[in-house]
Parts: sequence; C-alpha cells; structure tokens
Amino acid sequence: MAKALIGYLDSDLRTPTRLSVDNSRLRRRVAELESLVLRLQEENDRLTAAHAAALIELETASLTATLQEMQPA
Repeated sequence: MAKALIGYLDSDLRTPTRLSVDNSRLRRRVAELESLVLRLQEENDRLTAAHAAALIELETASLTATLQEMQPA
C-alpha cells in the first residue's frame, strides 16, 4: 500500500511553479480567513457590549419602578 502511494506521489506531474501557485493561493485564503475571524470577533464584542448596556438599562428601569412603588403615598 505504501509503495502504491509513493508511486502515485512520484508520478504527480506538479512542477515547482504549480506548488508555488498553490502555496500562494492557500496563503491568501488563510489571510482572508484570519481577517474574517478578526471582523467577527470585533462584531461579537460590539454586540456583547450593546447587550450588556441594554441589560443594565433594563435593570435600572426596573429598580427605579420598584423604588417608586415603595414610596409612601
């Protein structure tokens, strides 16, 4: 089995130029994916901050309403 694989690889007609092109293409794709990850992390951070602010605002409004109900008439 190993000899068959090695023979298959040896018969591959790729040239160093072809490998270089593939390598460049893969490097560009990795850079694109890294950029996407950074953009998604930034968006996630922004959404998390907005959600936290909304929760704090909701909690503050609820607390204010509770305190107003507790005021003597």
